Amino acid sequence: MIGYVTLGTNDLPRAAAFYDALAAELGTGRMMEFDNFIAWGTPGGAAGIGLTKPFDGNPASVGNGVMVALEAKDSAQVDRLHAIAIAHGGTCEGPCGPRGDGGFYAGYFRDPDGNKLNAFVMAA
Repeated sequence: MIGYVTLGTNDLPRAAAFYDALAAELGTGRMMEFDNFIAWGTPGGAAGIGLTKPFDGNPASVGNGVMVALEAKDSAQVDRLHAIAIAHGGTCEGPCGPRGDGGFYAGYFRDPDGNKLNAFVMAA
């Protein structure tokens, strides 16, 4: 049902470098690109993620309680995505590790604009 999620940015080139690195680790790339908008994902595949400078011209701000979750193939990829995020200007919002007893493994981080994301894998 969800085609893509869009987050705001105040510095599209900086944010694009951050998401290009994450997308590369996830085996995908840019699927749409316009003047003030870029989206990553695979057309016809799982939901993608987009970045935009706000249409109304006001500064982008972070939604409190909003988070985008990136599904990884295994816990090692969760670890790599978290490290890539930090190396590309992100900040840690929770180290990688198991959460609860149900096989959920995740690492939490913010992008350079402060948008919260995580990388996760759920054991079968």
